[in-house]
Amino acid sequence: MSGIEVLVVGDANPDLLLTGDTVPRFGQVEQLLDGADLLLGGSAAIVACGLARLGVRTALAAVVGADQFGRFVLDRLDERGVDTSAVTVSDGMPTGLSVILSEPHDRAILTLPGTIPSLTVDAVRDAVERLAPRHVHVASYFLQPSLASRMAELFGWLRARGVTISLDTNWDPAEAWTGLDEVLPLVSVFLPNAEEALAVGAAVGAVGAVAGQVGTGSFEDAGARLSALGCRVVVKAGAEGGIAFERGEAVGRASGLVVDVVDTTGAGDSFDAGYLAALVREVATEDERLRWAAAAGSLSVRGGGGTAAQATEAELAGLFARS
Repeated sequence: MSGIEVLVVGDANPDLLLTGDTVPRFGQVEQLLDGADLLLGGSAAIVACGLARLGVRTALAAVVGADQFGRFVLDRLDERGVDTSAVTVSDGMPTGLSVILSEPHDRAILTLPGTIPSLTVDAVRDAVERLAPRHVHVASYFLQPSLASRMAELFGWLRARGVTISLDTNWDPAEAWTGLDEVLPLVSVFLPNAEEALAVGAAVGAVGAVAGQVGTGSFEDAGARLSALGCRVVVKAGAEGGIAFERGEAVGRASGLVVDVVDTTGAGDSFDAGYLAALVREVATEDERLRWAAAAGSLSVRGGGGTAAQATEAELAGLFARS
């Protein structure tokens, strides 16, 4: 037994975070920025770092290139104590890269996929067999078409082994939102944000109990109806915190914290990390699991990038002791 509690599956890449006057104006106009930082990015990598920071024994399955960006990613993960033995280094492709144009309450993201789409189901199976995690979390579904095409097969295999599963699709760059009809019923926890819940709900609108009902109305409606597929749906609602749904009903809610916002990059991923940490720690109630998640997501916006200001286990314990 490896002692790994959570295996995170998905993307790992540097983020070039630009702040200040970030809305490009063409015509050879030169703009002056307030800041530029090269930081660890990729939803899966940020979740893995957040879990490790919360004391959860965590591994990451991903692919990086044999280049300076790949070395950067591996060094940052090692610094956070994430097991990188399931991160493959590819000689044939460059490491993925995201350029984030960040403003205090919004951002735009430009991504070079590079190695991100090359992670395979076989590589994930090998990692699971070797590391024997209790839980597998998959991030950035739509950036990994090869993995996504066999996701239902992978999830069925994981369930047969008694491994619980969570999924955060993140945004679909094609805005098609397809392929989730067979996947969501196999997931233990689905973790969309409000906009993603509405979009996925519209795409899965022909499935069973949600037929013809999702895609209009509020994200609460979408979350409730998607949960009728059999998964718990935990919707991230930004500063409002998070709401959980099971079998068509709201079963938990927690508000976010009031903090000074430096950068919202990766806040949803840190929310995921907080929720999953509470899950593997067997926190008893859904309200309390959401409290962990909302606090972790809120605290992460105190610094630039997705990992610089992630909450520690001690911070959350102190916060909850005072409230």
